Amino acid sequence: MRTAVSIAQRCSLKRLLPQTKTPSFNYYYNRLLPFQCPATRYRPLSSLLFTGLSVDYNPPTEQPEEPPRKHRQKRPTVATPQPHDMTTLDGKPLDRATLDTLLRRRMFYAQAFDIYGGVSGLFDYGPPGCALQANIVDTWRKHFILEEDMLEVDCTMLTPHDVLKTSGHVDKFSDWMCKDPKTGEIFRADHLVEEVLEARLKGDKQARHLEAGAAVEETAKEIEGAEDKKKRKKKVKDIKVVKLDDAVIQEYEEILAKIDNFDGNDLGEIIKKYEIKNPGTHGDLEPPVAFNLMFGTSIGPSSNLPGYLRPETAQGQFLNFQKLLDFNNKKMPFASASIGKSFRNEISPRQGLLRVREFLMAEIEHFVDPENKSHPRFPEVADSVVLNFLPKEVQQAGKTTTVRKTIGEAVSEGMVDNETLGYFLARINLFLKKIGVDENKVRFRQHMENEMAHYASDCWDAELQTSYGWIECVGCADRSAYDLSVHQKKTGQFLGVQEILKEPRTIEEYEVDINKKVLGPKFKKDAKAVEERLAECSNQKEREAWSEALKDGQSISVLVEGVGKLEIGGDLVTVEKRKRTESVREYTPNVIEPSFGIGRILYSLMEHVFWTRPDDADRSVLSFPPTIAPTKVLLVPLSNNPAFNPLINSISSKIRKLGISSRVDSSGATIGKRYSRNDELGTPFGITIDFQSVKDDTITLRERDTTKQVRGSVDEVLAHLKNLVEGNENWEETLTQLPIFTGQEVDE
Repeated sequence: MRTAVSIAQRCSLKRLLPQTKTPSFNYYYNRLLPFQCPATRYRPLSSLLFTGLSVDYNPPTEQPEEPPRKHRQKRPTVATPQPHDMTTLDGKPLDRATLDTLLRRRMFYAQAFDIYGGVSGLFDYGPPGCALQANIVDTWRKHFILEEDMLEVDCTMLTPHDVLKTSGHVDKFSDWMCKDPKTGEIFRADHLVEEVLEARLKGDKQARHLEAGAAVEETAKEIEGAEDKKKRKKKVKDIKVVKLDDAVIQEYEEILAKIDNFDGNDLGEIIKKYEIKNPGTHGDLEPPVAFNLMFGTSIGPSSNLPGYLRPETAQGQFLNFQKLLDFNNKKMPFASASIGKSFRNEISPRQGLLRVREFLMAEIEHFVDPENKSHPRFPEVADSVVLNFLPKEVQQAGKTTTVRKTIGEAVSEGMVDNETLGYFLARINLFLKKIGVDENKVRFRQHMENEMAHYASDCWDAELQTSYGWIECVGCADRSAYDLSVHQKKTGQFLGVQEILKEPRTIEEYEVDINKKVLGPKFKKDAKAVEERLAECSNQKEREAWSEALKDGQSISVLVEGVGKLEIGGDLVTVEKRKRTESVREYTPNVIEPSFGIGRILYSLMEHVFWTRPDDADRSVLSFPPTIAPTKVLLVPLSNNPAFNPLINSISSKIRKLGISSRVDSSGATIGKRYSRNDELGTPFGITIDFQSVKDDTITLRERDTTKQVRGSVDEVLAHLKNLVEGNENWEETLTQLPIFTGQEVDE
């Protein structure tokens, strides 16, 4: 017997959707006019798709009424295979549709403005989602800010244009998009390439499973049932089951391994070479163009001060560096941290909570002496923390095989650039493990050379495996001295450290001299950009390499953003090693920046902890660790008997005083069904109050994953509950200290 959800996945969506007429684009445009900034208010409708003011209309769906549970037959766990071989907590194939239905039904999150049709990329968190996010943030704050003595700041979300112009966001904070000229649809180019090639690889995999092995024009749409054509927009729904040549498969896999490394020209060539079309209409696409992802606005009533909603929290920390250094009694190194909302006007939001337009970030800026990037606490993690690394050399070979080793080995071998960067990679891994992320579904991917900015020395992403593939959830980069340097240069305000030396010292370092009389006429309008690139290079290793090349009569290759790769000869620049004596050392700190996407971590975690009871796939469980579970304990009276009320109120009061979140479920359902409902919410513990409790003040404590119960006095159980919730005790220890309870029959 199929459930209503199963039918909804396989049958036409038209049977489940109201026959509503989609409002016109002009309707939404006119309604949004008062909220648009003057700079974009009067642009023609055809340009709105490129200014980020388009409205994505998602008609609300009617969920079929679910029959009462007692009339439904238990069904075995049967999951639809998902891409990337994603599994549940107990190792079975993850059915994303089942999980998504659960999360929306139990209001972990919901589509924002749903009754108005919804807007893509905007979501609301319900009570369990809010509590889960708050607990993740609280754990993050304790794990990083308190443990590392960081300085927390809360900076404004509104940022003036000049600040983001200086940081490079105005000119460079863009994604590549391509447009279907006939329909006006917009696609993010790298996502489109990724989706199409993965669909073709999936079709090849299905074809190879056919007994005959021949190409069969069978599509996923025919298997799953007809779909509303409107739902096919921007999605590859038609997966042709066609066997590919081995050489083509290898090309596809190499492209997918390097997908984050391609620029607009590269993506355009791939789209042309592999005949990638609009998935909905099969129409040709225009070449990719850059689209700035920031939301523009005006600050003040006169509209004379343009600004943006911040795309990250980092800039406020950089601008407050000097004040933070003074607050820290001018002691280096130190770290600041910030938790807050950021905004990015995504071209085509998809993948639920993984790609949204408003999201919560937690960022750290660790300011360190560029001449000493060791970390005093690195020995604590060097040999004890083992990571799955995906180094750049493996990616350049078109492979995704991870290398497993300790962080100490990775730093000593030079795979990770320095101790401070390595220390934070280890701490990131420990944090993810603490909140319940499956450590076998975590990898640290290194950015390739042309994927990093010229000023960065090393950069790694903590990626979590999900049903959508490997998703970047944390970035950790050594950003050198770039951020403080550019803001100091623009404002003239000193953003650095002055260290009084005990004794004068003589230092040798490479210095760059630019022949402006020759460089200016040669590069003309690009001369300033070339000069800034040469002068701003503070990396002594790079300067040494330049010096050696110029001594041998060779030119040096320099990548200038906005200009390209240039060959600079000895007639334009001289790089020499010189000595100087100083009593006061003045330097601009380098920055190690771990940046966390809380929403992405939250969703990935929910996939990692999801599973269903082996005997009944309708009984879903979210096995959050007790420390981050939205609700810690459920109070379940045996029945609605008024005799239980005084004890319920007393226990609830004691639990609140312990600072433990709880709920009372005194509905008429059986105890087993009440527990099952809260297993879906991830509630780790349950307290049962029965008639014996009224007599002798004893209660049972039930654990979610094993469903085992122990019994003890109220005070005994609550003492253990507090230790369990705070992570000071595990359930196995509790079982040895309280008697196991089996006398009560519970319908589970």
